[in-house]
Amino acid sequence: MNAADLIREAVRGLESNRGRSLLTILGIVIGIAAVIAMTSLIGGVRNMLVGSLGLNAARAVYISPMYQMTVEDLDDLKRIMPEYESIVASSYGYTQVSGADGTIDVGITGADADFLSLTGQIHLAEGRMFNAQEEASADRVAILDRSGVKALFGDADMSVVGKTVRLGTHDYRIVGVDESMPQTGGGSTYITVYMPLETCLKDFSGGYEYLSQVIGFAREGADIDALMETTKTQVAKVLNIPDDQIEDGVYVYSMKSQIDSMNGFMNSFSLIMGAVAGISLLVGGIGIMNMMLTNVTERIREIGVRRALGATRSDITLQFLMESAALCIVGGIIGTVLGYAASWALSFAATTFGLAGSLTGTEGTITPAVSIEAIVAAAGLSVLIGLVFGFYPARRAARMDPVECLRYQ
Repeated sequence: MNAADLIREAVRGLESNRGRSLLTILGIVIGIAAVIAMTSLIGGVRNMLVGSLGLNAARAVYISPMYQMTVEDLDDLKRIMPEYESIVASSYGYTQVSGADGTIDVGITGADADFLSLTGQIHLAEGRMFNAQEEASADRVAILDRSGVKALFGDADMSVVGKTVRLGTHDYRIVGVDESMPQTGGGSTYITVYMPLETCLKDFSGGYEYLSQVIGFAREGADIDALMETTKTQVAKVLNIPDDQIEDGVYVYSMKSQIDSMNGFMNSFSLIMGAVAGISLLVGGIGIMNMMLTNVTERIREIGVRRALGATRSDITLQFLMESAALCIVGGIIGTVLGYAASWALSFAATTFGLAGSLTGTEGTITPAVSIEAIVAAAGLSVLIGLVFGFYPARRAARMDPVECLRYQ
């Protein structure tokens, strides 16, 4: 009996008991749907958390020396540490301006375009980043967030690129608007303004032109733990920190350990949910075996006729195995579709009712991460269940005495 005949007979056998077949595969459908939905949702939460940290968070090494560090020190560090793809820095300042609703507190972040893009702090809705010439010459240009546009100009959606805003004793030309910052209500009196690092140091450092934050981005594949130790030594060399004060004088840390811990937690949670879904698959497999045993009992005379016409025990075994596998494959397909739909429904509900923020501690939308690997695994698991739980009924049918089968009424 060739493969085409086996498939044809399997489909014919299932069609003769459609209602029973659909009820039997319900456990498989629920199990596969649960696996797809949970893995997709957990993957979406993981991506949301990593996205909130920044795409380069795993490569970022944060350098916080207790000694004051200048731009010249930063240049020296870049020169002696080629292990980093980029080393960027920022500086912070503060001022106040008068707005329509009273005094507005302004937090100044001085940084170059590389710092803003690598850390993911800026998502431009309008305008552009600072260019190299503006950064080198400390031009008075700025990027506002949406709440700053609202506080200073009265309308968060107003096009303000090219306009000027007065901060402290100088006017700054707006070159971009950051969409990523949340729009705040009229009661808020704090806004954030981004400008070139040199500009911030010149205008808002009070004469003390020291860096507030230094971040190095390691090259792909670098050993972050080893690099952190090397960085601590090299920073101490640049800042002339004595050997006995390095541990207390230079603090170096990375987000890699936090990301690894988060991935470990998510993987453990996925394993638990997979085990719960596995119970449903086990129940579904038992249902498959029960149905196939019933089919064997109902088709004893058919088995005898097939054996009398020349069918071998292997042919009978393969026929019933094909029917069992077909049941599970259909259940796997339906379960995959329902699981995909359920993952989007759960993600939408989590976002709509604010569960995404309470679970992840961040604002945003959970997008299910449906992986091809999960779908392939679900399909393979469906076939495996069909073969494992269908083997005993198939072998029982194959071992029946053809003479006794023909006598069966």
